[in-house]
Amino acid sequence: MTIKNLKYTFIAVLSGFLLAFTACKKDYLETNPTDDVSGETVFETTEGAYVALDGTYRAMYLSLTNHGNFGQKSADLTADLMGEDMVVHKDGYGWFNSEYKYTARSSPSPDSRSDRIWFQYYRLINNANRIIDQIDEAQGSDEDKKNIRGQALAIRANSYYYLVNFFQHSYKGNESAPGVPLYTEPTSEGHDRGTVQAVYDLIISDLEEAETLLDGAVRRHKSHINKQTVQGIRARVALIMEDWATAEKYANLARQGLSLMNNATYTQDGFNTISNGEWIWGLEVNVEQATIFASFYSHMDAASGGYATLGTQKKITKALYDQIGENDIRRQNFLSPDQEGLSQDLPPYNQVKFVLRTPGNWDSDYLLMRAAEMYLIEAEAIARQGKSGANDLLDNLVKIRDTEYSAQGLSGDSLLDEILLQRRIELWGEGVSLFDIKRLGKGLNRATGDGNHSGSDLVPGDPAMNLDAGTLTLEPGSSKFLFRIPQDEINANKALSSADQNPA
Repeated sequence: MTIKNLKYTFIAVLSGFLLAFTACKKDYLETNPTDDVSGETVFETTEGAYVALDGTYRAMYLSLTNHGNFGQKSADLTADLMGEDMVVHKDGYGWFNSEYKYTARSSPSPDSRSDRIWFQYYRLINNANRIIDQIDEAQGSDEDKKNIRGQALAIRANSYYYLVNFFQHSYKGNESAPGVPLYTEPTSEGHDRGTVQAVYDLIISDLEEAETLLDGAVRRHKSHINKQTVQGIRARVALIMEDWATAEKYANLARQGLSLMNNATYTQDGFNTISNGEWIWGLEVNVEQATIFASFYSHMDAASGGYATLGTQKKITKALYDQIGENDIRRQNFLSPDQEGLSQDLPPYNQVKFVLRTPGNWDSDYLLMRAAEMYLIEAEAIARQGKSGANDLLDNLVKIRDTEYSAQGLSGDSLLDEILLQRRIELWGEGVSLFDIKRLGKGLNRATGDGNHSGSDLVPGDPAMNLDAGTLTLEPGSSKFLFRIPQDEINANKALSSADQNPA
């Protein structure tokens, strides 16, 4: 989203309208007339503000411009495809192949992945700023005002977290590097690239205020951010910053009162149903609001009839699969190489973790955060501080998946390596891969050979090659980890010039 068009943003609401942009109309909110909430009256009451807030959440899974853009999960899929553990089976219709090959990040042109990520998060930020700017004047209870403001602050913080990590290297050692433009109120004036430190300062400030405002607030829906969600976001931020004490504290807080899935739940509705008790945050998608082919499930579920059915199946590497215990329930997230009936349609190692609840029915929900991630953040943070307890945390999580597992006896680097391995297994496909590679500073090292990147696909009777990954290794700090700022932003924002662009 260019700064030039920032003032023309329409806030999408429950009616389901997209956030649109026009160069000839003034700033206003548009809603479906059947909602009985006009642009002029939406902030007159807190109920109207909730409508705008709900529309902002819906904007997190709307389809934008083409079938490769569907909000947060398209960003998550991009991050995993740029990682080490997800393989693309065949070329198919081509969606996300350039992300997998590390060529998408180099284009700043309109409708490129860089452009769509920038647009996605800045429209959420603009919505949040509009809500924050006007909520105090709305008629309604102070409790509702605090709840709405707290959620808007958290949305803004979460959006900046993704922006700064897609458009700059990880926090540690890059504090003074250019981050992304910062906006805390509605404006049509472009800003320069605030430093990485400035971006994180705003993120933390927003999350601290949001945590206070949401303390005791009633959560209307699990799609809404509550206090625990804020604490989970804060844990993620602290992990990137290597603020281990804060990461430990907030990961622990975020998982309180939540139970890890048992094996039956894990294999039935573990990753497509918002009512799942382990989920901290998710987005409910019903049939009327589903984006069908332009959706996460279309690109992941090979039985959906979507793009994953048409060749671009997503698979775990053989290298990582082989490190999952033979009795570990998480092996069932993928098709084993000796499974009966494997074919070109369902190749070995094909993922079945993210599938529609009912084949042919698109009302399956989007996972954004769950308790298992918090266990892993807490365990890593404890281990990096040299404190005791990380082994037990790891056991508490993994023993549910594999009763024969034990992390006891591990210490030092061996313990850290095990935590990071379990993080890769447990959170496969949940959008953490690229940010982990960047924060760990080890570069990109994709496994090769049969069943891995650019190797044989191991399809029984008809083996061919997996899609050429294009990029197999990268040095730490490579410019290829960075997305380029959209050219439209460079052209329209007077505070930026070509000198502010990330390297090609």
